[in-house]
Amino acid sequence: MRLLDSHLHLWDPSRLDYEWLSGPLAQRFAAEELAHASVDGVDGVDGSAAIFVQAECVESQFLDEARWVAENAALTGVVGIVAGARLDRGERSTAHLSALAGLDGVVGVRHNLQDEPDGTARSDAFRAGATALAAHGLRFDACVRARQLSDVSDLAAAVPSLPIVLDHLGKPAIGTATDPLRPAAAWLRDLNDLAAHPQVSIKLSGLPAEAGGSWSPAQVTPFLDAAAEAFGSGRLLWGGDWPVSALGGDPQEYDPASRGRWAQAVADWAEARGLDADAILWGNAARFYGVE
Repeated sequence: MRLLDSHLHLWDPSRLDYEWLSGPLAQRFAAEELAHASVDGVDGVDGSAAIFVQAECVESQFLDEARWVAENAALTGVVGIVAGARLDRGERSTAHLSALAGLDGVVGVRHNLQDEPDGTARSDAFRAGATALAAHGLRFDACVRARQLSDVSDLAAAVPSLPIVLDHLGKPAIGTATDPLRPAAAWLRDLNDLAAHPQVSIKLSGLPAEAGGSWSPAQVTPFLDAAAEAFGSGRLLWGGDWPVSALGGDPQEYDPASRGRWAQAVADWAEARGLDADAILWGNAARFYGVE
């Protein structure tokens, strides 16, 4: 069984500027560090690769980030790049997307919406950028908070030609291993509304980070079940969210083994539910990003 990590971050503060980095994450996470966070020890995995997702360097360096990742692809197993972009900049967005489309390995973009004002993805400017993105044959990673899920549904309806994948299950509140939460009714409703759009997939990623590093398989199972019920096994993509989801403990510390534990938890869940683990761990992401 092969494993295609649909959500891998890499960064090097000595090469690019990241205003958001702090604490244990404020250091380099590149090829050498990734080698110590291998998923090859997951039961049955005999090979792995990854899709890089932009790590929110400063906007002026988005192209530089994509080039740096491409240069290091052989060392990191990266087979596709989701580059940084702002889709609501009019002609600047159009020019940026054209430049990205000409770079080796770029398969999609992410305009990180989670900290943008609610409704940003509903604006005419954003829709125009999304339409241009679809015209280039690229995909869109939607990183939003649970309250913004309806914005993604609205975008999917407005630009049906754009393949969209929802990052981190829409960041639902899941509590912690010792104080777990059940899926909220509003999240379930909005997730099912989003799943009604056939061009939308979902990443089984990011829940360890939403739990602050304190999570258990039993805690996350209801959320994985909800995603499977809404989207079906053919639109589920496993993602490690490394290294953001590799923080655990109190105080939080970086744990290189966390990536493998999350992969094992999703693999075990898929097997227990009788789902196609090969598709969830490799095939769906390969097909969605066009790296088969």
